[in-house]
Amino acid sequence: MEPDNDKPVPRATYRLQLNKDFGFDQAAALAPYLARLGVSHVYTSSYLRARPDSTHGYDIVSHTELNPELGDAESFERMAAAFRQNGLGQVLDFVPNHMGVGGADNPWWLDVLEWGPQSDYAGWFDIDWEPDRNYLQNKLLAPILGDQYGAVLESGALQLRFDTESGSLAVWAYDAHKLPICPLHYGRILGDKHPALERLGDAFAHLSTWRPHIARRALDLKAELAELAARDPEVADAVRKAVGRFNGQAGDFESWGRLDSLIREQYWRAAHFRVAADDINYRRFFNINDLAGIRMELPELFDHAHSLVFRHLADGTLDGLRLDHVDGLLDPKGYCLRLREKAPRPFYLVVEKILAPHESIREDWGVDGTTGYEFANLVTGLLIDPAGEEPLTRFYAEFTGSHEAFGDIVRDAKLGIMENEMASELNVLARDAARVARSHPRTADFTNNVVRRALKAIIACFPVYRTYVDASAAPTEADRRDIDWAVAQARRIDSALDPSVFEFLHKLLTCDLVAEPRSGFSRVAVVRVAMRAQQYSGPVMAKGLEDTAFYRYNRMLALNEVGGHPDQFRVSIGAFHHANAQRAKRTPQAMLSTSTHDTKRGEDTRARLAVLSEVAEDWAQQVLLWSRMIRARSASSEGDAPPDRNEEYVFYQLVLGAWPPELAPGSLEAAGVDAFRVRIEGAMVKSMREAKVHTTWAAPNSAYEDAVLRFVRHALDASRTNPFLESLAGFQGRIAPLGIRNSIVQVVLKLTVPGVPDIYQGAELWDFSLVDPDNRRPVDYATRKKLLDAMDANGRSGRPDLASLLETWRDGRIKL
Repeated sequence: MEPDNDKPVPRATYRLQLNKDFGFDQAAALAPYLARLGVSHVYTSSYLRARPDSTHGYDIVSHTELNPELGDAESFERMAAAFRQNGLGQVLDFVPNHMGVGGADNPWWLDVLEWGPQSDYAGWFDIDWEPDRNYLQNKLLAPILGDQYGAVLESGALQLRFDTESGSLAVWAYDAHKLPICPLHYGRILGDKHPALERLGDAFAHLSTWRPHIARRALDLKAELAELAARDPEVADAVRKAVGRFNGQAGDFESWGRLDSLIREQYWRAAHFRVAADDINYRRFFNINDLAGIRMELPELFDHAHSLVFRHLADGTLDGLRLDHVDGLLDPKGYCLRLREKAPRPFYLVVEKILAPHESIREDWGVDGTTGYEFANLVTGLLIDPAGEEPLTRFYAEFTGSHEAFGDIVRDAKLGIMENEMASELNVLARDAARVARSHPRTADFTNNVVRRALKAIIACFPVYRTYVDASAAPTEADRRDIDWAVAQARRIDSALDPSVFEFLHKLLTCDLVAEPRSGFSRVAVVRVAMRAQQYSGPVMAKGLEDTAFYRYNRMLALNEVGGHPDQFRVSIGAFHHANAQRAKRTPQAMLSTSTHDTKRGEDTRARLAVLSEVAEDWAQQVLLWSRMIRARSASSEGDAPPDRNEEYVFYQLVLGAWPPELAPGSLEAAGVDAFRVRIEGAMVKSMREAKVHTTWAAPNSAYEDAVLRFVRHALDASRTNPFLESLAGFQGRIAPLGIRNSIVQVVLKLTVPGVPDIYQGAELWDFSLVDPDNRRPVDYATRKKLLDAMDANGRSGRPDLASLLETWRDGRIKL
């Protein structure tokens, strides 16, 4: 990217996670401290209106409003002013790919539920209104129920209600999810028991004659209904009775027939959340039902969604944007270039993009770089001793019994995601690809099932998250290389399939089917399928690699990091320098991260675990000793009781890596150990569910999980004489000082190599955190301010005593 002298470029950023307990005023109060820390920009999580109680801000329900849980407009201005007064700029985490849905918070989504394809916002979401499932024709699946629809209906958890303020009618699920009734059916509910309601019911029934102003007319009629009910008690009582006739008695299934009949006429279909895996008909963020994909490629949506952000760029409140999940967009390049074109002034722009080892950020996107996951893994790899690879690999296989190659684990995990959590999206993609095939005599015999099988095999073999073929239908050399590789690998692995179907899909994904004029294929259809396949392959890789394989292959957890490659044991000094040189040449303003809100382990947890490569034999002996210690005192000493050996190996790495500095050998205070145990319990449950071997998020195996938690509680029980705890503390005490040296190397490199260093909230001191939500705990800024005061005072009296700081490393001053 060409340099722009007018563009504000951060010297260093500091990431803040905003939430209802840490909003605009709390961030403003930190401004003097952050300025003294030396950063130039505060890089915040999204502060646009999100669903209530959001802990991350990614479930946006309005791009044009501030999140009221963080504060009002005045408190936002106070924050912006505090940053300016302390010489700090702002970078905002912006979410262009999806919005929060469900509940009763997103007005666009509620309008789509109410009016279906006729909604003004129906085209803004990625919805398939004509799916293969007949029961979803012109309906939107609402997978919000915790049980089968009939069971939920009979229980009384679905209730028809009248909103006295707006005059609207809706079914509410669990008192939480609003499912609007289409106004065309209001007459059916209001009935003829009161002349005013009969008149309004007729008016609602004839709304179709008001097209194209049907929605506006419906609002007027609702307002009239609300006004009548508020003014006339007889009308209010008649409405109450009319609604009551549709609500049955809990436990009496037959009494709910009238409500069921009404529900069947709506533009939505309430269903058990597990139905989404097979029948979802809207694009989601990964497999999360309450995050719906939006079509940011539409100019009218783009302009609306960016109006507030552009206003903040124009007035200088914002200097930059971090784009969340850019790979989810239909056309990331087109979106980024439009951002540059439409923005009121030059600004700093980085994208959350995970790169394969052979991959680089596209230079024609107009971005300053990525958010820095690749740097985190580069520096971790640099800290790994290559001499530890053979003994650690051998011991991992011996202890766990696992000999499967990491690449095979990833492929199997991706296949599992496509067969389970994201089967519906694959079915739609295969259907559309088969339609393209049937449009030409040469490929007309490829059935949906054959196309689905081959497509699944190709996506499972993709070496990158996605390719970037766009409307030009001209793949880059990099895109063609990755598609060539994936198709070749899929053909080799699934050799029983007719090779011609792979040849067809290769030409479809590269758009070679329409490279020549008069090809016989529809260019629009081919490009559409190719671009949709790209949107699908990214989430499959993310869920298969990061959220499954990283929890199944546990040889060295320091390497199992977002953007990492656990099968690549180390990074040579030469490779590290080469990567820095390439960054300096191509993206010198890219972000450099070592901890983020998404990392699996905190930066200092990884740095400590990297030491295991230096003491591989000692580590192996310790693990064997610990396993005998714990299992000898547990209910089953045969070694086959939960956790399995792979999960047990994870446990030992977690407790060693995240062991808090305040728990020094010889001072294992019970309350401190108990607090640590609770954190480990949460991380173990998440690890097991993500691995999807014995338990999952969709179907938790509580008996197995409870058994593992009993293992954890027994191992970390400080209320008794505990040989394991004493041994762990002793080994950790020997490892920790080496980990501290790794941590210092890591932070020094981050501050000195080409790029913009980012400090995750609180990580200016030790960050021995685990996966979220552990890494989003409140930060003790009072302690950090005091330590910085002391460091400044000492600095004025001369050079700091590094030997003393290293000796007292537990207080974190040496890192600060």
